[in-house]
Amino acid sequence: MTDLSRRHLLRAGAAAGGGLLLSFSLPFGSQAATAFAPNAYVRVGEDGSIVLTMPYVEMGQGTYTAIPMLIAEELEVGLGQVQLEHAPPDEKTYGNPLLAGVQATGGSTAIMASWQPLRQAGAVARTLLVAAAAKRWNVEPASCRAEKGEVVHPPTGRRLKYGAVAADAARMPVPKDVPLKDPKDFKLIGTPAKRLDAPAKVNGTAVYGIDVRPHGVKIATLTQSPVFGGKLKSVDDTAAKAVKGVRQIVRLDDCVAVVADHMGAAKKGLAALKIEWDEGPHARLTTADVARDLEQATLNAGPVAENIGDAAKALESAATKVDATYQVPFLAHATMEPMNCTVHVAKDRCEVWVGTQVAARAQAAAAKVTGLPLEKVVLHNHLIGGGFGRRLEVDGVTRAVQIAQKVDGPVKVVWTREEDIQHDMYRPYWFDRLSAGLDETGKPVAWNHRFAGSSVVARWLPPGFNNGLDPDSIEGAAKFIYGLPNKHVEYLRVEPPGVPTAFWRSVGPSHTIFVVESFMDELAAAAKQDPVAYRLALLDKTPRTKAVLTLAAEKAGWGQALPAGIGRGVSVQNVFGSHLAQVAEVEVAKDGTVRVRRVVAAIDCGIVINPDTVRAQIESATIFGISAALYGEITVKDGRVEQSNFDTYRVLRLDEAPKIEVHIVQSGDAPGGMGEPGTSAIVPAIANAIFAATGKRLRKMPIDSELLKRPA
Repeated sequence: MTDLSRRHLLRAGAAAGGGLLLSFSLPFGSQAATAFAPNAYVRVGEDGSIVLTMPYVEMGQGTYTAIPMLIAEELEVGLGQVQLEHAPPDEKTYGNPLLAGVQATGGSTAIMASWQPLRQAGAVARTLLVAAAAKRWNVEPASCRAEKGEVVHPPTGRRLKYGAVAADAARMPVPKDVPLKDPKDFKLIGTPAKRLDAPAKVNGTAVYGIDVRPHGVKIATLTQSPVFGGKLKSVDDTAAKAVKGVRQIVRLDDCVAVVADHMGAAKKGLAALKIEWDEGPHARLTTADVARDLEQATLNAGPVAENIGDAAKALESAATKVDATYQVPFLAHATMEPMNCTVHVAKDRCEVWVGTQVAARAQAAAAKVTGLPLEKVVLHNHLIGGGFGRRLEVDGVTRAVQIAQKVDGPVKVVWTREEDIQHDMYRPYWFDRLSAGLDETGKPVAWNHRFAGSSVVARWLPPGFNNGLDPDSIEGAAKFIYGLPNKHVEYLRVEPPGVPTAFWRSVGPSHTIFVVESFMDELAAAAKQDPVAYRLALLDKTPRTKAVLTLAAEKAGWGQALPAGIGRGVSVQNVFGSHLAQVAEVEVAKDGTVRVRRVVAAIDCGIVINPDTVRAQIESATIFGISAALYGEITVKDGRVEQSNFDTYRVLRLDEAPKIEVHIVQSGDAPGGMGEPGTSAIVPAIANAIFAATGKRLRKMPIDSELLKRPA
């Protein structure tokens, strides 16, 4: 299958990544017999090497630095002493407890899920190493301590490196209850640490899925039915076969792939194909059809996500009533690394090289297509060039294995950018109806919210969908931060015909926070009150949220005068276990063009592991969210996605990026998630800033510059 031995992969990976193993390989050869492995995460070799079996994947979010910090802190070693390898597909051992045991990296859960278990793993290893050294010296373990990869006995000055007692430690009983460090004693956690994966990414030795080149690999690219649900009717491949370097044309029910010596030949061959498609039942589908179905659905009652008091009665007697409808569009993931997967299918086994957020599911997908048992499918997981939820799906692995079954030898299947965007699995389209009642002082006394859209959870994790409710879809709408006496929230699951939906960065809150925070701004305007003061008055029961809002407003200079055409907008949230407030300063030009000039964020994410990573995640999520607010929209016409590349599905450019300030609140609470909150918070902050600058309320994303044009 490959001309590299497993031990060779282990050594080469560690050397190339400056101590990081960038693709897992099991078993560990003779090393397994001499290594001290007290649990599924830590292994200490007799040579003193410390290897962390990483249960989560690195997509640029800093997991490969933050997770080792947890182990290193309790194990009393330097961060640079920890080597990494991907966990094999194994949900029983490496399942994410916050994602129902699925072996997955997503939902901003990696640190939250690891905070206790990974520290415990390091603490258990440390305790056993200390006990082994104490036994050798015939002293009490309590008289010894661990420091910098050694066990020290201060009364006598004796020292033993971890490697010297690793074999002895492996023979000792594993303790059940090991005390963890008090946060005041942390040496690594809470300090800025340089990214461990940065050197390999800078010098080009880091291995992403798209970089893999097994011996004899061929390159394939593909075209799938341009219409959702369409099938292949016929193909004339005469001209394609004549392209130099093209080796094979693979036909599937709804796809044609060109296999070649290199990507250039594969793309030329693909362009030369003459294909006729059976467009199927969705050939006339448009975005307007989807929106109309959702709007119609919200005219009827749905499953109740939350009910407090009697919102209907309070609304009837309210001094002022405010109504609004909101919409958010389909969105693509558009990761910098397009979808790709390398596969070698042999008679009795299958080998897969891929960057995936769900290793066990990817392995299972390959096994299902080939009909092989799981143990005959070897999966190599790699660094990911952007996930944002796209690689929580295994459709790419399934497709690659289907193609590889018809190819002799390994084949790397690479989606073109156009194929990647037009055959994504999209953030759902949403339609919302809201009504609120205000008393004579402008305070909200009633809140009604009904919304309709696809449920990704119902498909991706069916047990999580109960009584018609999807916990992801309602997060940020039900049980939100504000204390209201009467509140009613309903959610209706409506699946768009033919359009596949999936998790997208900040998942449910990417929709709910935009709607809730925009509508709260509307209420403040109707009450003729300051948007920050209005929110603060409703946050007495959520002091951490109130504190970040106060801090963000102060740092942004809230209330200070701005020139004409420039406005400040605010949003605040508690999602993914983190409290975040953002203030956006936005300029609206005469032609309706919007520029985000400055963003000020205040974050309380509990105990901070690496403050540099917290800032980086807020910055990157903010940029991601600004792109969505200004440009993000996938539209469907005649059953086809109209966008195809970054000219029609734009992302924020370097010269458009605002100044971003991140203020971190010191906290003793358990860590919250950081990968996604910034994306959901920034969009309503921008919309509210536009209202402050122009007096125009935008209830549909992305921003429509035509609506913001000033009269000539």
